[in-house]
Amino acid sequence: MIPLLGLLAGVMLGLLVQPDVPAWLAPYLPIAVIAALDAVFGGVRAALEGIFNDRVFTISFLSNVLVAALIVFLGNQLGVGSQLTTGVVVVLGLRIFSNVAAIRRHLLGA
Repeated sequence: MIPLLGLLAGVMLGLLVQPDVPAWLAPYLPIAVIAALDAVFGGVRAALEGIFNDRVFTISFLSNVLVAALIVFLGNQLGVGSQLTTGVVVVLGLRIFSNVAAIRRHLLGA
């Protein structure tokens, strides 16, 4: 419950403060958010399965964000940034939907 409240508080704070994102960071922010969401849904799934470990979650969260941003950065340097960005979004999107399906099955039994 605490992570959900933290997420809601962060979203509300972001909507109220409306921070400016530097132009150099703009291509990486959406990918970082998707990578973070993947880690969060994976953490929720692990918690429901009784195998959650805060160290594993923290490392997963940070490494997902860093690796996704690195892939997009390398894509931009090679001139194929949009293709690699799309690839990262597809892979992480599949993982998010897989985790959400597992959460749904666990909670609803369906």
